[in-house]
Amino acid sequence: MNVCSGKVLTVDLTAGSWDVRAVSEAVLRQYFAGSGLAARFYMDLAELPPPLAPAAPLYVVPGLMTGTLATCACRTLFCGRSPLTGIWNESTAGGFFGAELRYAGWDGIAITGRAARPTILWIDDEKVTLLPADRLWGQETPEAGERLRALTDPKAQTAVIGPAGERLVPMANVMLGGHDCRAAGRGGMGAVMGSKNLKGIAVRGRGRPAYAHDAEFKALVKETNLAMKDAYVGLTKLGTGGGLLNAAKAGDLPVKNWAGGAWMEGAGKITGAAMAERGLIAKNYHCHACPVGCTQHLHIPAGPYAGQEGHAPEYETLAGFGANCLNADLDSIITANERCNRLGLDTISVSAAIGFALEANERGLLDRESIGGLDLSWGSTPAILALIEQIAAGEGLGAFLGRGVRAMAASLGQGAEAFAPHVKGMEMPYHDPRAETSMAANYATGNRGACHLTSLSYAAMWGVAIAGLYRPEPYDAHTDAGKGRMAAEWQNFMSAVNALGTCKLVCKTIIDPPLAARWLQLAFGWEDATPAEVVQTGERIFNLQRLINGRFGIDARDDVLADRFVKEARPDGGSAGVRPDMGQIMEEYYRVRGWDRDGRPTAGKLGELDLT
Repeated sequence: MNVCSGKVLTVDLTAGSWDVRAVSEAVLRQYFAGSGLAARFYMDLAELPPPLAPAAPLYVVPGLMTGTLATCACRTLFCGRSPLTGIWNESTAGGFFGAELRYAGWDGIAITGRAARPTILWIDDEKVTLLPADRLWGQETPEAGERLRALTDPKAQTAVIGPAGERLVPMANVMLGGHDCRAAGRGGMGAVMGSKNLKGIAVRGRGRPAYAHDAEFKALVKETNLAMKDAYVGLTKLGTGGGLLNAAKAGDLPVKNWAGGAWMEGAGKITGAAMAERGLIAKNYHCHACPVGCTQHLHIPAGPYAGQEGHAPEYETLAGFGANCLNADLDSIITANERCNRLGLDTISVSAAIGFALEANERGLLDRESIGGLDLSWGSTPAILALIEQIAAGEGLGAFLGRGVRAMAASLGQGAEAFAPHVKGMEMPYHDPRAETSMAANYATGNRGACHLTSLSYAAMWGVAIAGLYRPEPYDAHTDAGKGRMAAEWQNFMSAVNALGTCKLVCKTIIDPPLAARWLQLAFGWEDATPAEVVQTGERIFNLQRLINGRFGIDARDDVLADRFVKEARPDGGSAGVRPDMGQIMEEYYRVRGWDRDGRPTAGKLGELDLT
């Protein structure tokens, strides 16, 4: 089989039927796959239904390189309209699901409708079946994933929702791989699946891709894999949590709902190194085509959480349930992570909502009846764990938190929006835009709302420079000049990376536009592919998604951060005193983008990108 089949599976759950949508090589060349192809499909819609309406589409699309041997090409995108933000959303996960879908001969799935009863979508190569899922409904994600394999094929790859998705919680995620649990976390795509009565998808594929220049492609991959192993030894040993202490030193780590500064003693207790030193790490997990294995399986042998097992919390989860809530109890964070995974909840949005609630309580904005007896003091681990359960169940104070920070702040009033960490309704991930000011523009303009991976430019603080992408020289993380341009150019490449299906963690060193172009030449036979084309494809995708959001009324008025990030400075630590000048940064950003002052792509820019 070729790398791509040119076929997308379309499923109507209301009718219980399926069909095939053809995708030309020209379209793949123009948008790649992943979120690029999904956005292309979405823009074709005459009407944009509410996120949880039966007619609302859910696109499940592997990246263009996913399923090949290309280094860390493992990502699958779950795309559509977010029930949390109401705008465009793309949520990406690693693991093996996307590769298996490609092996089955499909470049993606487009799902509409609502099944009459809980349902499983079972894809066995080109055979497609809808199975009843009544006995899986209510199950947590690891058991549901394993049960799904038992019902279909022991070698099937799965994507399932948990109880949170079944209850349509706006921050519900999709979990891939059963007990191996990789999360398509952001934006509530688990609730979209739940609204369709779709408990899960299982896929088994037996094909394998053929490359245009097989020997050369495999040699290049082997060389890249060896370089990757050498470059990411620390990531293999300590996971993404290994960088948490450096983030604390740089003033990048969120502290006390972003109001604090240095928190070095607490940060030292919740790092990847702390997990390793205590002997909690049992083994590493590798996604498809990954030589790094950045995720560890953990086991807590003793203490209040003895016997707890599961994936090690990533940096974002450690920061969110840790520093953000002033919680230095590592075992409670591990437990919070596992409960979110099992219930099917996004750890970033959940921890941000809890941190915001702790501050709202401190300010006297929550009444005693709504708190329901919980101790909402900073660092209260019983409250954190109880609120996770309540959010998933849609009960108690958790029902309020599960609506998201934007809705919470609007309901509370009394100035709550000033310290509500979100952009366009998406809770802020845990890299401070005051620590690397290009992130201010990146967060403000992210097409799914606040997203650190939209540009990854915070990595410049650690000396990262990506070939062909702008980075001001001399470089200063805290200045504003050049940061609008930097955000735009890094966003362009990262949009291409999303559509290619490569893990973004490895774009900090090895994978860059020249390497991506070489993959296209050798795997697809696109001999004239260039690094500039890769970046421009990302720019096309980013602008297309901006056009989609324009249909939802998004413009420059929405490209803003909460006052906390632009009017308040951190009191101490590595980025103390820094406040990004949003006027200067955004003026430069719009100019570089070719957008007008209202934040809309100009006719000239659309023509340049063939988006007219």
